Amino acid sequence: MRILVTAGPTREPIDPVRVLTNRSSGKMGYAIAGAAQAHGHEVVLVSGPVAIEAPVDVRLVKVETAAEMLTAVQDAFAWCEALVMSAAVADWRPQVSSDQKIKKANGMRHIVLEPTDDILKAVSPHRQGKILVGFAAETEDLVKHAERKLQDKGLDLVVANDVSRDDIGFDSEDNQVTLVSGSQAPEALPLMSKQALGGLIIEWLEQCSASSS
Repeated sequence: MRILVTAGPTREPIDPVRVLTNRSSGKMGYAIAGAAQAHGHEVVLVSGPVAIEAPVDVRLVKVETAAEMLTAVQDAFAWCEALVMSAAVADWRPQVSSDQKIKKANGMRHIVLEPTDDILKAVSPHRQGKILVGFAAETEDLVKHAERKLQDKGLDLVVANDVSRDDIGFDSEDNQVTLVSGSQAPEALPLMSKQALGGLIIEWLEQCSASSS
């Protein structure tokens, strides 16, 4: 299978030294890409800025902003058979980014934000039989928000996790997620390493591909 994986955060520039970003370390996405490669699949990994080495034999595409990630995903979308969108893409970016560092002495009373492009919504109308997997990082009503995302973005699976917990999610080695799909009841998985979870997600893709062929 040809699998496209996104990972890590995006950085939306305020000026040349300041950005809007989030706490994503990229570990989950890199674990998924590594598991896909270990299972013998072809993998393209589109990654925001992280401090992780890419898995061997995985084609790495580095990006910074949500707009750059959208372009990279669109460029590889026709090639892939499955997209796993595990990146934590920024929801907003500054409407105006300064070319020069904004001096503290000059002050910054407010930053006007605008929404970034929704990558999954942009590509899902062109899926043509591709398997689409999204992630939902939530702090409350985990399954409710995941089910809404599943429907709104036309996904096959949403991997939902509670990022309000300190022992899982952002920058942790472990994760505990609930799998939400349209074909079965939500499945709450036990706590496990992100590497193990990456393997389970790839196995889910393989089963989904086999059942649709």
